[in-house]
Amino acid sequence: MRLSPRSLCAAVRAAWRESFPLEGRDVARWFPGHMAKGLKKMQSSLKLVDCIIEVHDARIPLSGRNPLFQETLGLKPHLLVLNKMDLADLKEQQKIIRHLEREGIKHVVFTNCVKDENVKQVIPTVTELVGSSYRYHRGEHVEYCIMVIGVPNVGKSSLINSLRRQHLRKGKATRVGGEPGITRAVMSRIQVCERPLMFLLDTPGVLAPRIPSVETGLKLALCGTVLDHLVGEETLADFLLYTLNRHQLLGYVQHYGLGEACDDIASVLKRVAVKLRKTQKVKVLTGTGNVNVIQPDYPAAARDFLRAFRSGLLGPVMLDRDFLQGRSAEEP
Repeated sequence: MRLSPRSLCAAVRAAWRESFPLEGRDVARWFPGHMAKGLKKMQSSLKLVDCIIEVHDARIPLSGRNPLFQETLGLKPHLLVLNKMDLADLKEQQKIIRHLEREGIKHVVFTNCVKDENVKQVIPTVTELVGSSYRYHRGEHVEYCIMVIGVPNVGKSSLINSLRRQHLRKGKATRVGGEPGITRAVMSRIQVCERPLMFLLDTPGVLAPRIPSVETGLKLALCGTVLDHLVGEETLADFLLYTLNRHQLLGYVQHYGLGEACDDIASVLKRVAVKLRKTQKVKVLTGTGNVNVIQPDYPAAARDFLRAFRSGLLGPVMLDRDFLQGRSAEEP
């Protein structure tokens, strides 16, 4: 049965709650061993820190940030870096900035750390913030110490490595990856600039202990802040299809040669699997015994659909468009 966008969203919400009911739940258990202790470790390092750089995904600039960062890390000077700008539809960038200003975020830089775009703005901005802050009372120290924070997999380590390439002409200092949970502990200081002498502390990604809504959780998961299997790849693919169709972002049709848009995730994944020749043998019990049947590999197709989205092959997207347009995610 083909679903309307409204009923499709309801179907996704139901599947989401069944597979991964995080709305209003404690999420520290997702990354045992480092997430529950992450904020405490950051707090213990605050006395050494002159400024906070918060990194977030530019595709969700208005949702998914951890509100406990500001509460826990105090009144240190703060810069918000919205990374992965190459994957985001930023036609309404000024509206994003005005929205953030109303929330008290006065200093924002959009970056693409893979190609070092706009990264050169970061150190001058931090230098100005620290220099103009009345909380800066470390005159005997000539160096700057900056803490980099954010939810998982938004590019904190990539920013550090990009700054080193830009200002020191040196290679990677921190490990990066395409899935959350790569950085496990607050590290020792990493130099990123000589003039001014500046060190950064990389920190593990820490999600908010409570996700305010199902839609926020799904958007965070689409951006890779949660391991896919915790949500369900087909559930995520379903929400992705719903989002793309709802905003008339039909790049997936051309990318997979589908001919036309479709709102039935099973039909889309079947055609993707056939195109990619992703099949699997399934044993079917019949009256004469077990029979091996070749079927489309739906999980493999869902993984490819998500990979194509996350790598930008389906075009740039703004997952927070509803916030910018002043409507709820439930409205058509």
